[in-house]
Amino acid sequence: MTISLTEAPFDPGALLTAFTRGRSETGAVATFTGIARAEQGATAVLELEAYPGFTEAAIGKIADEARGRWALHDVAILHRVGRIGPGEPIVFVATAAGHRRAAFEACDFLMDYLKSRAPFWKKEHGPDGERWIEPTAQDHADRERWG
Repeated sequence: MTISLTEAPFDPGALLTAFTRGRSETGAVATFTGIARAEQGATAVLELEAYPGFTEAAIGKIADEARGRWALHDVAILHRVGRIGPGEPIVFVATAAGHRRAAFEACDFLMDYLKSRAPFWKKEHGPDGERWIEPTAQDHADRERWG
């Protein structure tokens, strides 16, 4: 299991290639890549803050829950912090499992957590100034469906 925060841009394709290498008993890998949006010109830069160590540990706990719930072979989560421009990847989540349903559901579960409860603080910078971003009601509803 790999949980990482980085300020550096990353290549989701290269991460997928590395994650799938040598998996002779894994039947399915599901991934999600989140990309920063320009919000129709309202966002020039997205800024994410985290507490190193604390944030990775919190994400690690939910990844451990996913591993047990879906009998995953492996999990990888890479999340950007710092300043991110529109069109740049923010997050990469990969799950490996024996079968596709487990890989898909675990990936979805992890993203619902990252969007609604992970300890990140997000701020948009745009032509009208800056504003803090909170999880939406839909983000919370998506997380609630997992019980």
